[in-house]
Amino acid sequence: MAASLTKIKDSYIDYLLEHGQQPPTVFAFAKKLKIKEADFYEYYNSFEQIESSIWLGFFEDTLARLRNDEVYETYSVREKLLAFYYTWIETLTNNRSFVIRSVQEARKHRSLRTPSTLAEFKYQFEKFVKDLMAEGRESREVQSRRIIENKYPDAFWLQTLWLLDFWSKDTSKGFEKTDTAIEKAVNMAFDLLGASALDSALDLAKFVYQNR
Repeated sequence: MAASLTKIKDSYIDYLLEHGQQPPTVFAFAKKLKIKEADFYEYYNSFEQIESSIWLGFFEDTLARLRNDEVYETYSVREKLLAFYYTWIETLTNNRSFVIRSVQEARKHRSLRTPSTLAEFKYQFEKFVKDLMAEGRESREVQSRRIIENKYPDAFWLQTLWLLDFWSKDTSKGFEKTDTAIEKAVNMAFDLLGASALDSALDLAKFVYQNR
């Protein structure tokens, strides 16, 4: 039986949810799929890479859904990020059992580093945010702040992890509280990103520094 990315990925998710753990070895997993171990390695080098591709797939599927909607391109940057989070959470909800298990595993190994299974998702998400921020500066939704603006992608990644954690614990009907959390988090972020008292403070600090 020929191997395929989809077959391996779907079978891995099924195994994970049925047994509550990864297969003991790639050999055992390949045997269950009735493929050669070498066939597995044509697509993935480890089980962790499968999980990484699943998380990246959630992100890519979300962007594809958004970009297939003509209305999306008419949105403000704030609305685009809101739409991203709402659609991303819908995607995760369709795969909630897998996502919850993955999140729980990540919690067991708390550290300041992003889990390897989320690393590629993080990289692509931060590229997405950088593009949004550039668009926001052009539309003046985002104030240009040379000192700190290179940290915006990191800040939005932390916000994404917080929303993921919030959703994973949300027991409200239809995850209504998560929708509210998304709205409040994004609105607060863009209120801070726009021209505000922070800019006046930065201007004053710059003036004082230059006129010491």
